[in-house]
Amino acid sequence: MSKKLRIGALASGGGTNLQAIIDHCRDGKLDAEIVLVISNNPDAGALERASRAGIAVRCIDHRQFAGREAFDAALVQALREAEVDLVILAGFMRIITPVFVDAFPHRIMNIHPALLPAFPGLHVQRKALEYGVRFAGCTVHFVDTGTDTGPIIIQAVVPVHDDDSEETLSARILEQEHQIYPRAIQLFAEGRLRVEGRRVLVDRSAPPTGSLINP
Repeated sequence: MSKKLRIGALASGGGTNLQAIIDHCRDGKLDAEIVLVISNNPDAGALERASRAGIAVRCIDHRQFAGREAFDAALVQALREAEVDLVILAGFMRIITPVFVDAFPHRIMNIHPALLPAFPGLHVQRKALEYGVRFAGCTVHFVDTGTDTGPIIIQAVVPVHDDDSEETLSARILEQEHQIYPRAIQLFAEGRLRVEGRRVLVDRSAPPTGSLINP
């Protein structure tokens, strides 16, 4: 039996994407296991989710450190001690520094609730509705030192309805987040991803086909 991919997860909030990945691992849909969940927030629901699943948890409070680099160095040490192969950000509300990125080159994933490079940062569904886009969605990408600027791995698209609110659009996108984040991790576990410049190339038997039009 091949060795399962060892995942370390960073989260600051409720951890619904973390739960989706926990569920996929439990159900045998991922050739991976989450071996450590770290939060900078002692009250994060993600810590409770991980504990219920029997996953090791740690709280490393960023407020106890003199700066971002020192905090990131503590994260790196904890993840290395856990011998992780891949780091996933699951609602981790901290800007990470080169100290962290350089420790795990092309081995840090994040999910963003927009079709990057459009609408990086926060409040992205509100921005999408204000802009009048016909499609929104979500993106899994490798993390670099910019804000939501790393190479794109996988995206999912959802239509924007005329009567959408920020909440209804967010909920529709979140359903897709729970599908594509585990898929991106599985592609990594299978060794099917390689980065060339800004592009992530996926080894597959046939290219995707089809298009989407709205309305």
